[in-house]
Amino acid sequence: MSTEETTLGAWIMAVKNRDIDEGLIFHSDRGVQHASKKFVNVLDSYKKITRSMSRKGNCWDNAVVESFFKSLKTELIYGSKLISKEQMKLEIFEYIEIWYNRKRRHSALNYATIEEFDNQINYKNVA
Repeated sequence: MSTEETTLGAWIMAVKNRDIDEGLIFHSDRGVQHASKKFVNVLDSYKKITRSMSRKGNCWDNAVVESFFKSLKTELIYGSKLISKEQMKLEIFEYIEIWYNRKRRHSALNYATIEEFDNQINYKNVA
């Protein structure tokens, strides 16, 4: 797994779809893709971002993302038939962009969808 195929590609997609606001904290585990010089340099080129890494051996630092991956695996992957890499990319994209962000209600957001929560935050910032 290379930085280009994982974290860098995801980062590029994220910044195309969302504004990078002042004070953004980018938190990750200590994986080689997040710690690579190439990825660190890209993040550091955004002056608004603070990088944060989990402490060694502390899985609780990543509880939010671990919860997401548990949901992804149980709701999409487990029990599915084997499909091609390209089909899986499409399935995961649809899961995140259509289901997880726009339709799935999250208890941590007072049972709002991520899209509803973002709209509430953006409305407060405009008003």
